Amino acid sequence: MLWFVGTGISGYRGLSFDAVDTLKKCDLVYVERFTSALSDNDLHGLNSILGREVRSVQRWFVEDGREILEAAKTKQVALVTYGDPLIATTHSELRSRAARNSIKTAVLHAASGLTSIMGESGLHVYKFGRMVTMMSEPQSAVSVYDTILENLLAGSHTLILTEYSHDESKEPFFLDPASLFKMLLDVEHDQKHQIFSDNTFAVVASRVGMEDQRVTSGKVGSLAKIDFGIGPHSVIVTGSLHFTEAEAIAALTVNIDGPADNSQTVKRISVQMVERYAPKAKQAVQQMREVVRQDAGSKGMYEVLDNAEYYIADAERFLRQAKFELAVLSIGYAEGLVDALRFQKGINPWEIRG
Repeated sequence: MLWFVGTGISGYRGLSFDAVDTLKKCDLVYVERFTSALSDNDLHGLNSILGREVRSVQRWFVEDGREILEAAKTKQVALVTYGDPLIATTHSELRSRAARNSIKTAVLHAASGLTSIMGESGLHVYKFGRMVTMMSEPQSAVSVYDTILENLLAGSHTLILTEYSHDESKEPFFLDPASLFKMLLDVEHDQKHQIFSDNTFAVVASRVGMEDQRVTSGKVGSLAKIDFGIGPHSVIVTGSLHFTEAEAIAALTVNIDGPADNSQTVKRISVQMVERYAPKAKQAVQQMREVVRQDAGSKGMYEVLDNAEYYIADAERFLRQAKFELAVLSIGYAEGLVDALRFQKGINPWEIRG
């Protein structure tokens, strides 16, 4: 039998009576500390209430899983985790493997850190979009940035979990909010989609469920100056705000700057493209008309330029109709026609200025 037991968000103190009773009856109790933080004090406390030594295991041990599953064939075995045990895909996969090997499993659910963070922020849970994790490598920030953009377009909030790693021989590592903000600002500098800046409103939730829990809100420029202490930390980038959410943020968090809706000015990449290229395409068409007008043998090209203008008008109309893919396609056709004449005439109307 394999038990998956969650401690909830308050460490070993969050274990239910049922969970404690189950763990006392188990032959083997494993505790994993890699999906989220369980402190040494939690480990000692768990040993104390169970009256026995539990075994702390690393990521590779749970991901490999063979020793756990082999023991669970003949013994009562438990895997203890922070929060709810089935939030982590590693645990779900292990449970699936147990089922395929005819090993009976059971789950003792507990409070999840994810929903607790959402609730503590004062934001409505149903208004959150896809969540994402920020790791310390730069490429991770690009994925987080893209997720924020996707969620803001839908008016949704983005919950960003931050990297945590625990090696028995080292101090636990928690990615701090200031580093997260800097990485996203660097991506904004490269991508220039205008979704993240010092004025972006965010919520930082630190050590939710612990005695020194702190939930702070404000603009990124203000939050980046704060030392939030040891993790775990999570960051929420707000989307559209219901007035009750704005009131809750102001009342329930340490609010530095007034709550703000980050979705007000965000635009789809396709919209940004058409808005940027349409004026340039119009100017290029006019430049080409001047060239054609001065060349008596080029009169047949007027029709091509007329079609280019029709495509530009189509692009702007599709944009107003929220047919974004068609808008991009139309502006692409217009530019293609202009470029065809450019190659034929040997000039570049995109660079000519009146």
